[in-house]
Amino acid sequence: RALVPGASVGRDSPPAVSAALDHFFDHYFRRRPVNATFTGMHEYDAQLPNWSRDGLTALDDEMRGLHAELSAAHPTPESARDYRDEVELLDAELARAFLEIQLAENASTHGVRGNPALWTGEAIFSIVSLMIRDFAPLDDRLRAATARLEMIPAFLAQASETMGDHAVPAAWTTRALRECEGATILLTRGVDAWLASVAYAPALAPPLRNAAAQALESFHRLVAWLGARPVAPESATSCGPALYDLLLARGHQCTRPRAELLANARAAFVDEKRKFNVMCRDTAGDWQSAQEQLAADHPAPVGYLDAFARTWTACHERANTRNVVSWPHWPIRYVPFPEWTREAAPYLYYLFYRSPAPLDEYGTYDYVVPPLPTVGVEQHLRAWNHSVIKLNHVVHHGGIGHHVQNWHAYHLARSRVGKVAAVDCANRIGMFCAGTMAEGWACYATELMDELGFLTPLERLSQQHSRLRFLARAIVDIEFHQGTLTFDDAIHFYVDQVHMDASAARAEVVKCSMFPGTAVMYWLGTQGILDLRAKLQRERGASFTLRSFHDELLGYGSIPVPFIARMMTADAA
Repeated sequence: RALVPGASVGRDSPPAVSAALDHFFDHYFRRRPVNATFTGMHEYDAQLPNWSRDGLTALDDEMRGLHAELSAAHPTPESARDYRDEVELLDAELARAFLEIQLAENASTHGVRGNPALWTGEAIFSIVSLMIRDFAPLDDRLRAATARLEMIPAFLAQASETMGDHAVPAAWTTRALRECEGATILLTRGVDAWLASVAYAPALAPPLRNAAAQALESFHRLVAWLGARPVAPESATSCGPALYDLLLARGHQCTRPRAELLANARAAFVDEKRKFNVMCRDTAGDWQSAQEQLAADHPAPVGYLDAFARTWTACHERANTRNVVSWPHWPIRYVPFPEWTREAAPYLYYLFYRSPAPLDEYGTYDYVVPPLPTVGVEQHLRAWNHSVIKLNHVVHHGGIGHHVQNWHAYHLARSRVGKVAAVDCANRIGMFCAGTMAEGWACYATELMDELGFLTPLERLSQQHSRLRFLARAIVDIEFHQGTLTFDDAIHFYVDQVHMDASAARAEVVKCSMFPGTAVMYWLGTQGILDLRAKLQRERGASFTLRSFHDELLGYGSIPVPFIARMMTADAA
């Protein structure tokens, strides 16, 4: 039962026995069947969640009962050392916090009672989840997809019932409408391409096509319904300080007050902006010139996909040579989007690196990228330049960042929550509590590769701009949701202070408005890891090594960095 980070326990090791936690995980997958598919729990592949008014009432009642059961079975201990030593206590605390956040979200307009984009995303990705991974024979996945498609009309009809006549913010409606455009493509040409891809039992095609046509009609009805909704002011997308503080304290397990976090983020922003301006002057003259040079340094068309693989290999070799973390054999293969989702992808929350399902088996993992277009090749390559490939698609996502962190979480973490919490699902990760580790580690990993001399001067400048952007996200997240920054002012802050173009800035603010407490996790997690590393270096002295620190940290799995920091320093405290 001891939580021993870094110990090679294996993904098939028996978990600690706890009926209360068993009940929680049964509830988690049964009530969230699309999350279950993405996680590799395939018992519910033919189902959709019940978000009707009665269904949500039953869900809330079930969550309250589970919270009471977890509290009775695993009471909150007095010290962080107890969490570290007893994995059931840790998981029970994280499970209770998950339930509290879900209940609060369900009671607000930030959940499915107020945001139509949650409905469109869940419906579309219930099908995408069955199309993009060969976790089962195609015939089985076609049957599951048909069953889910047949459920989509009733599911989307629940949206109008559940949301009622409430006004909807225009930004959220716009996102939902765009996803409906993606659904139109996916359920016509996408389904055709999927069926044309490999052999299957011919009798399965007509029911699938018919179900897709019926599902598409329901998306069209939803579009008409959304067009008739009253429009809520953009100020209505602020969740308010009470919910935000709950997300900080229970989701991120952060013990520092919101005002202190904001003051620290603002002070750090001033420092990093000063560094950024100096680096711009010394490296390229100004940021516009730097961006032009970065864009011009791109692969040749014939070497486009090879550039990803070469950069991944170089990152792997540098990290291994410097012995900074255990990097197991879990190779990445960079491949074009599947034909059947390629055309719809730009309209959807379609990730290039979607976390592998922890409960499925893998050898080489496919990382999908857009293929070279037939028109506009130079423009595409400028956007997918060497810096973007290295910083984003190798270091942050497919290399030492998310991919290595996922392996440690799936194979070494004893925490059952820590194994599954960071799975990418229809609209966001499976459990909010994973955010500071998932994004914090990936951002920290880029800092680490900078320390190891892996970045060119221009790439170091681009990374400095990312530091600035993540701090801006934290500031906007806190200020917008506590009501001290308007929607439009948040956009202007990104444009004026971070040099983002207006469309990208607006997209950031829309995402921030939909998912409060999410934008802050990049900085909160990264800074938490840096602070913990500095503290342990001082305390452990000559016995401290980067590899042992990183392996210990990652061995806790995808759980809040502030929580991990308390456990890793419990003996010193």
